[in-house]
Amino acid sequence: MPHLFFNGPVQNGDFTFAAKPGKAVGIRIAGALNRILGAPVAPHLWNTVTLAGDLRYLQHIEAARAPIAREDFEAAIIAAKYGDGPQPPAGTATDTDKSVADLAMTMITERLSLGVLRLTDETIFECARCGHMIGTRHHHCRACGHDISHTRIARHLTSDRKPGENVLDFTRIHARKRRPPFHLQNIAANTPTRLILSRTRSHGIDLSPVGLPGLVLDPRVGVHIAVLAAARTLRADSAAMTITENAAANIAAYGQYFAEHEELRLLYALHGHVPYQHVPDLHDTSQAHGLGPDAMGLFTDWFLPLFSLREKKDVQADQLPALLKYFRRTILTKSSEPSQDILEDIRQSIREGDTGWIMRKTALAAAMRTMRMGGRRTTAP
Repeated sequence: MPHLFFNGPVQNGDFTFAAKPGKAVGIRIAGALNRILGAPVAPHLWNTVTLAGDLRYLQHIEAARAPIAREDFEAAIIAAKYGDGPQPPAGTATDTDKSVADLAMTMITERLSLGVLRLTDETIFECARCGHMIGTRHHHCRACGHDISHTRIARHLTSDRKPGENVLDFTRIHARKRRPPFHLQNIAANTPTRLILSRTRSHGIDLSPVGLPGLVLDPRVGVHIAVLAAARTLRADSAAMTITENAAANIAAYGQYFAEHEELRLLYALHGHVPYQHVPDLHDTSQAHGLGPDAMGLFTDWFLPLFSLREKKDVQADQLPALLKYFRRTILTKSSEPSQDILEDIRQSIREGDTGWIMRKTALAAAMRTMRMGGRRTTAP
C-alpha cells in the first residue's frame, strides 16, 4: 500500500464533535482522500499525553472516589466525542498504544546508538510545590499554578541541531506546485538548538527502559510515532499526516528525527481551519439553491475540509457563499460514471499533494461519485 492519509492526533480535550466540528477537519480530510484512493480505512488518532489530561484525570478520581485506569478514562472521553453518531469504521488509536510504545523504544534505542539522540544532564526548573517539570526557564506551574520554582540537574533525553538548520524541511510538506511556506519555517526555527524530549506526565510512553524512570516521551514526538505505527499496521510506504500550519511549525523540530522508520516516511499534509460557526448563516442561501440536509451535510463534512486542504490557510466566513454556489454547480454537473482516466488523474494528484482537482467541477463531481455519498448526509467525523 504505497500512500495513506492519517489525521494528526487530536488532543483528547473537553469537547464533542457535535459542539466543535472543526476538531474533525483533519479526520475528515484523511477519510475522504483514503476513500477516493481506494485505500484502507485509517483509524482516528488521538493525543492523550497532555498535562490537561493529567489534571482532568486527577479531578475525576477525587470526585468519583473510585479507581479507574488512565487508559479506560481516556477511552471513555474519546467515545463521548462521537456521541450517538456513527463510530469510526476502523476504530481509534492513541499515542500511548502498545504498538506506538514499542515503535518508540525501537526508534529511540536506534537513535541513541547512532548519537542522534543523547542522555544528558540538564538544568531544569521544577515547581517548588508539586515537582512538575516547568522547563529550561522559569514561569508559573501549569500543573498547580504555583509561582515559585527551583532548579535541579537531571538526566533527560535530548536532541541537538546545528544553528540555522531548517527543522521544517520543505520535502516534508505534502504539496506540489505550491509556494513553500517560508513563514512556517521561520516559526519552527525559533525552537532551541537543544531539545529536551522527556517530560513529567502521569500518562505517556515510559522512558525507564532507556534509563529515565519517572519520565515519558514528549507528546510532540509521540504524535509522529503514533502516525508511523498506524501506517505500519496498514503496511503503508508513506503516511501523510493532516495538520494545521501552526501545529506543524510547533512540532516539526520534535519530529525531526522521528519522521522516518526503515522504508516508511511521514509527510505533513497542511490544512486550515473551517469556520463552522458561520455555516448556519448559509441557511437561506442553501434553501434558495434547493440544497437539502443531505447536500449541506456533504458540503460541510466533505467539501469544506477538502477546500481547507487546498487553501492551507484558514477558510474565511465571507468565502462560504461563493463556495456553496460552486458546490451546487458541481452537484449539477452532468456526466456518466467517471472514466478510469479521470479517477486515476485525481488519485495521482492526491498522491503527489496536488489539490488543484478540488476546484475543477468535473474532477470534484467524479470524486463525489467515487465516494458514493451523493444523496445521503455524512455526519461522521
